[in-house]
Amino acid sequence: MDAKTDVTTSATRQHVADRSLDLIFRDARTYYGWLPKPVEEADLRALYELAKLPPTSSNICPQRIVFVKSPEAKERLRPCLKPGNVDKTMAAPVTAVLGIDTAFYEHLETLAPHAVGRREVYIADPDLAWRASFRNATLQGAYLILAARALGLDCGPMSGFLHDAVDETFFPGGRVKSNFLVNIGYGDPASLRPRGARFGFDDVCQIL
Repeated sequence: MDAKTDVTTSATRQHVADRSLDLIFRDARTYYGWLPKPVEEADLRALYELAKLPPTSSNICPQRIVFVKSPEAKERLRPCLKPGNVDKTMAAPVTAVLGIDTAFYEHLETLAPHAVGRREVYIADPDLAWRASFRNATLQGAYLILAARALGLDCGPMSGFLHDAVDETFFPGGRVKSNFLVNIGYGDPASLRPRGARFGFDDVCQIL
């Protein structure tokens, strides 16, 4: 069934089919090993086109991505990784280096023409600008993971790397700062660990 019609309709709402929830949430896992199956450029373009759509504050869209795919680029990434992340990252078909554009407000005229005067507010308050960019770029990183799962790809997000080295290598100039990495490909089930525990609703939630 086409993804656009893969919905269940009731009198009051629509929701995706249960099998889609399995794919994106219930059965999806963090992978540490990868099958020798490539991820093509067309796959990455389709991934971005889906992941760019969910919301950010005033549509500021601060995330920047470098998809590290070629053997040469992988070797540039290797010395930036902490030892425990080297082998799985080198084996992954693609590693997305997710960055944060700290001067995201320079694009507000295009992305958020409704937010009149907002650019000047961010320029006058660097702490506010950083918090907005970090929060929303991190949201966009989560959207990327969910979009990848929806397209049949597996992910292995991680933070075990040297930020300064990644910034110098993949985001020269200082404007974009690294956030986290996501290995992307087709996961090897043999690499999976048992799923970790999760809190129950009553452990961490309140309804007031």
